[in-house]
Amino acid sequence: MELKKLFAVPLAIAVSLPAGPAAAQSDLSFDAYMQLLMARARAEGVSDSTLQRMTSGLQPSQRVIELDRSQPGSSRGSGYPPLAPYIATHVDDARIAGGRRAYENYRSRLQAIESQYGVPAEILVAIWGHETAYGAVKGGFDLSQALATLAWEGRRRELFAGEWVALMKVADKGYSRSDLKGSWAGAFGNPQFLPSVYLRLAADGDGDGRADIMNNGSDALASIANYFRDAGWRTGQPWGVRAFVPGGFNVNAYRSPINAPVCERVHERHSVYKTVEEWRGLGVQPQRQLPSDTLVSLFQPDGPGTPAYLLTSNYRVILEYNCSNYYAMSVGLLADAVS
Repeated sequence: MELKKLFAVPLAIAVSLPAGPAAAQSDLSFDAYMQLLMARARAEGVSDSTLQRMTSGLQPSQRVIELDRSQPGSSRGSGYPPLAPYIATHVDDARIAGGRRAYENYRSRLQAIESQYGVPAEILVAIWGHETAYGAVKGGFDLSQALATLAWEGRRRELFAGEWVALMKVADKGYSRSDLKGSWAGAFGNPQFLPSVYLRLAADGDGDGRADIMNNGSDALASIANYFRDAGWRTGQPWGVRAFVPGGFNVNAYRSPINAPVCERVHERHSVYKTVEEWRGLGVQPQRQLPSDTLVSLFQPDGPGTPAYLLTSNYRVILEYNCSNYYAMSVGLLADAVS
């Protein structure tokens, strides 16, 4: 690709950037598409020097295309895999020990972050542990290449075109291309934020004036806390507690009738919300103290005779990070084990 030609594209052409999945990769060569995408980035204020270093030698990644096309569609089948085996492998001794070490290493910072954002330190540590094993596994894909490839391929063009431009804005803050590596789908850093999420919610956790979620654990933890606060975390409430369900109790009789607009199969497994006092009246007893007027949902993922939980609205906040009951339950249970 000739960069001097790339930068010669008039800004007005940016408005013609294909904006929908109907514009497939066959419409334009990768180089031609990148001319349009870079014009859009320049129109949104990204410097020429950043665009040059972030696109030098850029070619599409066949591996990224293969990974994207192998993603399953939304499942509408019946039945669910059991939760217990997932918990056994995601809330194991190694991850708990790693979480306790992280908690101790960042204790003073975590206390300050919790005070500022109102999100418990152990929840922040648990997210960090699940996303990147406390920073050990952050992904090795060149984000500029991965996001440009996904935008050009066209299946979700506007989503990834926007994320590529957002990545250029992140790079414009002084981060090198080698810093900006992550998953094939564009998530990066210790908390695995998409670039647009970084621009909106990344936070400075140690007062040095930067929000370096790639290399700075304090910044990563503060950024997770900011994400949770933005998503509506209620200070002083747990994510949920174990509950005793009497024999013969029909959990399904209290399933929620809400038709969730997203993650339908996640939310269809939860009961209606009732106060703790109302659940007690039905024989369901929380195993930890909760105020009697707290609204909670009953969840018994593996069926009668298995562990049951009363979930507060904060559980839904964890689902905002990753819309999976398996993920959210393992985060909550890891947080409990770390604290």
